[in-house]
Amino acid sequence: MKVYALEKKIVIKSTMAEVWDFFSSPYNLNEITPPDMSFEILTDIKGKKMFPGMIINYKVRPLFNIPLRWTTEITHCADNSYFVDEQRFGPYTFWHHLHKFEQKENGVEMTDLVHYALPMGPLGNIANAIYVQKRLQDIFEYRNEIIDKKFNKK
Repeated sequence: MKVYALEKKIVIKSTMAEVWDFFSSPYNLNEITPPDMSFEILTDIKGKKMFPGMIINYKVRPLFNIPLRWTTEITHCADNSYFVDEQRFGPYTFWHHLHKFEQKENGVEMTDLVHYALPMGPLGNIANAIYVQKRLQDIFEYRNEIIDKKFNKK
């Protein structure tokens, strides 16, 4: 099984408190997910903040509008610092996503570090090369554009 990595960074020109308040609410995932994924949170999480052990169920349509169920668990969470979501059920063989927040001179640097693996051995590797890697890059670029508009264009 090959494990791939994707890392994206953005500086958010805001306070740590404001940034953490936004990102520690799983409900805000809708706002930063590309519309063509038809992202839908199935778990009642409105008004809740992340905590270790939190389970979140989603429905996404990443390819050909085919609905997929995805379940993640928040496995680690330290206020104003980081949280980790890991897939429990879904399209990946392995999914570990670290969201790290660091106060910098010019704002809060947010780092997304994703490690993932795909099923189907060599076919999964081909799928990654021709579709998955680019799709993930596009998703995180979209997120950073929305984050930039929301926080940095005030």
